[in-house]
Amino acid sequence: MNDDDLHRRIDELVAEEHRLERAHVGQALSDTEQKRMEELGVQLDRYWDLLRQRDARRRAGLDPDQAQERSGDVVEGYRQ
Repeated sequence: MNDDDLHRRIDELVAEEHRLERAHVGQALSDTEQKRMEELGVQLDRYWDLLRQRDARRRAGLDPDQAQERSGDVVEGYRQ
C-alpha cells in the first residue's frame, strides 16, 4: 500500500467514524456499533503507524515499501 492509498483509507475510516458519531448524538451506540468504533480506532492506528514507518524509512534513505503493517496488539500497546 503506498502513501496515497493509506491516506485514502484513513479518510474512509474517519468518515465512517464520523457517520456513526453523528447518527447517535445524545444517544448511546449499540454494542455492535461500539465494537465497530473500536475496530475503526485500531485500524486507524495501524494505518497511521504504517505511514509513520514509511516516512521514517524514506528519511533514512531506505525503501518505504519495506515497511510492514503491525498488528493491532502491537500498535495499541504503544505509549503516547
